[in-house]
Amino acid sequence: MVRRVLRLIVTVVLSAIVLAGVAWGALALWFDGPHSRVLAATLCVAMGLTSVLLATRVRPSLRGLLAASLPVVLVAAWWASIAPSNSRDWSPDVARTAQAAFHDSSVTIQNVRNFMYRSETDYDEHWETRTYNRDRIRGVDLFLSFWGPTQIAHTIASWDFDDGQHLAISIETRKEKGESYSAVRGFFRQYELYYVVADERDLVGLRTNYRGEQVYLYHIRASASQARALLIDYLNEVNHLAEHPEWYNALTQNCTTAIRGHVQHIGAGGRLDWRLLANGHLDELLYERGQIDTRAPFEELRARSNITERAKAAGDSADFSARIRQGLPEARGS
Repeated sequence: MVRRVLRLIVTVVLSAIVLAGVAWGALALWFDGPHSRVLAATLCVAMGLTSVLLATRVRPSLRGLLAASLPVVLVAAWWASIAPSNSRDWSPDVARTAQAAFHDSSVTIQNVRNFMYRSETDYDEHWETRTYNRDRIRGVDLFLSFWGPTQIAHTIASWDFDDGQHLAISIETRKEKGESYSAVRGFFRQYELYYVVADERDLVGLRTNYRGEQVYLYHIRASASQARALLIDYLNEVNHLAEHPEWYNALTQNCTTAIRGHVQHIGAGGRLDWRLLANGHLDELLYERGQIDTRAPFEELRARSNITERAKAAGDSADFSARIRQGLPEARGS
């Protein structure tokens, strides 16, 4: 009796896994397969029917379920072989990849984006070469930008230098001309991973002034040495991607999980938490861990950290970074 129950449980679990695998394989073929919709649909149906036939014809049933997974394995092997590229007809705002050169305590970065916007799609392109003194880093800040759903936000890291400079880096999808972001497509091999290295006025002002997003800014409690190590780790990845492109993935390689990876590289990562996925609550997690200012109740801190109206008022001013920080609580140091 016990053996029969165990066999039933294994059958149910394996059936669910195979079913999920077939569904994933069909989506992978649809999104990443042939451009012809007819051919892509034909392959999806063929894979599904093959799995069904193997599951129903091969006996015993457990062996049939294992056989039914073979088409999924073949699709997965094909899918894993799809190579990312740096050579596509890119949208102008992601057309260039940044590269960093380290010299003693300084770093020179090519292709720092500093566009002048009239709207989200109408702008003057400015790609700059900038040099920063790493010894002048005071700390690192985190922006959370909400475009609609409150459970999910876009995260941007920014480094604060004691000479008034700020350097922002946003981990995004690299879109081709005419391509738009799709949350579903983000789980497949549709977009390359892209690090936008930019002026804060560009990255933040674009979101508050032209996309209508709500943006929050938090000072991270980290030492200057930790902030320096984090920037170096970011820029090493920037250089790596310039030579070895990688795929963006909405679950495993996105704007927040990638940040966590960098933080872990410098030995400062915390344990996994559901708010790393539902990152609209990331500020709550940081507050609980004491990684942002905790002297006031969280809701008060959050209200003070909403820099949307200050960013709108700052517009294209040269002191944009200083103006959006007016009224923020200081929380420097480890």
